[in-house]
Amino acid sequence: MSLKNKKEIDKKLVWHPFTQAKDYENMDIPIIIKAKGLKVYDSDKRFYYDTVSSWWTNSIGHRNRNLLKAIKRQIKKLDHIIFAGFTHLPAINLCEKLSKLLPDNLTKFFFSDDGSTSVEVAIKIAYQYWKNIGINKDVFVHFTDSYHGDTIGSVSIGGIDLYHQTFKDLTFKTVKIKSPDCSNCNFRKSVFTYDTSELGCNIECFQEVEKTIMELKDRVVGIFIEPLLQGVAGMKVYPKEFLQKLARLAKDIETLLIFDEVATGFGRTGCMFAFEKAYVVPDIICLSKALGGGIFPLALTVTSEKIYKAFYGDYNKTLFHGHSYTAYPIACEVANAHIDYLLDKKLPYSNKDSFDYFHLRLKELQDFDFVNDIRFIGSIGAIDIVKSRKNKIIYEPNERIGFKVYKESLKNNLILRPLGNTIYWFLPINTKIKDIKKIMDLSVKTLKDAIG
Repeated sequence: MSLKNKKEIDKKLVWHPFTQAKDYENMDIPIIIKAKGLKVYDSDKRFYYDTVSSWWTNSIGHRNRNLLKAIKRQIKKLDHIIFAGFTHLPAINLCEKLSKLLPDNLTKFFFSDDGSTSVEVAIKIAYQYWKNIGINKDVFVHFTDSYHGDTIGSVSIGGIDLYHQTFKDLTFKTVKIKSPDCSNCNFRKSVFTYDTSELGCNIECFQEVEKTIMELKDRVVGIFIEPLLQGVAGMKVYPKEFLQKLARLAKDIETLLIFDEVATGFGRTGCMFAFEKAYVVPDIICLSKALGGGIFPLALTVTSEKIYKAFYGDYNKTLFHGHSYTAYPIACEVANAHIDYLLDKKLPYSNKDSFDYFHLRLKELQDFDFVNDIRFIGSIGAIDIVKSRKNKIIYEPNERIGFKVYKESLKNNLILRPLGNTIYWFLPINTKIKDIKKIMDLSVKTLKDAIG
C-alpha cells in the first residue's frame, strides 16, 4: 500500500489532539518516518526543523546516542514491574540524581506518566495533606491563562476557556486570579517584553493577587503557578520579582506553593529549573516532558519530608493513587541517561552563547510592523502577530493568522506551531548558533511569505 493511501487512512481513522479535522480536509498531515538531531523527515523525503521540540519534550535533539543506548541496556534486564510493593534500580538512581539537583527540602518523589498526571498527584497530595494533619482548607488558587494539563483535575486549575470551558461542569471549584501578563501591561515602560529585565514597572499587578489571596488566606490549600513562563498562554514571560512576592505571601498565610515545571524544567529557561532564576523554592514541584529526554513519557511530583510524613501512619492516611506504568523502568533509565548527558555537557549553562544569539535574532524582529511583542527566556522565544503595531490593528481569531504561518512554515522546512496569534520557538537546549541562524533565517522568510 502506498504512503498516499496511508494518509487517507489517517484521515479516516485517526483523531489527532488539539486538531480541527476540517482544517486538514484539503491538506496532508506529513507522515514522519525518521528523526535525527534537530530534524524530522517525512515520507515525501522532506525535512523539518523541529523548532517546537515535539511538543516541548525533546530537550537535546532526536535519537541521542546516549539515550538510545540506555534503552538497549535496560530492555535486556527488566521491561516492567508493578511499583506498589516493589522497586527497581532505574527509579532509585533517578531519584538519587534529582535529589542532588533539587533544593534540600524536595526529597520525596512520586512517579506518574505525564504532565497532567503529575499535576493530578500534586492536587491530591496538597488536599490530603491538610486533611491528614487535621486542618480544613478547601480552595485552590491558580492564575488566568494558566495551563496545567487536560485531565479533569488539571483542567480544574486551568485558566484558558478555549480549552476548558466545555468541561467546567465536571471540574471542582477554584479561585482564579489575574496572571502577570507583561505583554499587555499598562504599567510597563518598554515597547517589548524581551526577558522582562527592562519593563520599568514595579510589579503593580501583584496588588490584586495579594488582595484576593489574603481574603481567602485560611482556606487556601495551595497556589499553582507556572514559574516565570506561562506556556500555552503564549509563552508569556514574567519577572522573577512576581514569583518572589508570591512565595513570601504563601509562607505568610501558611499555604502550599506548587510549581508546574513540566514545560520549564531541565534547562529550558537557561537554568536547570526555572525557580532557580528567582531563588524561590516551592513546597511541591511537577516535572515531566523533557524528563524522559523526549523519548518516553515520564513524570514526577516531588515534595518535602514534612508533607510526606503527614501521610505516614494509619492506613487511611495513605495516598491512594497510582498508574499501571508508574516508574516504568525503561523510561527511568532513559531519564537517568538524559540527566547524565546534561551534567556531562554542563547544559544548559554551557550553551549560553547560543541562547544570547537566539535572543538577538528575536529582537531583530522588532523591525516588522506585524510584530506586536517579543519575549524570550533561555531556549524559548515568542512573538505576537498583528496587522499593524503602529496603527494598533490586530488579527481577529477567525482570521487564523497563526495557522496560516504554520502552513507556510512547513513549506520552508520548519515546524512553527502557533498558539493563537502567537508564533513561538521552543528549541532544544543544545542547539548551536549555526542551526539557530538557519532556523531564524527560515522563520523570517516564513513570516514574510505568510503575512507580507
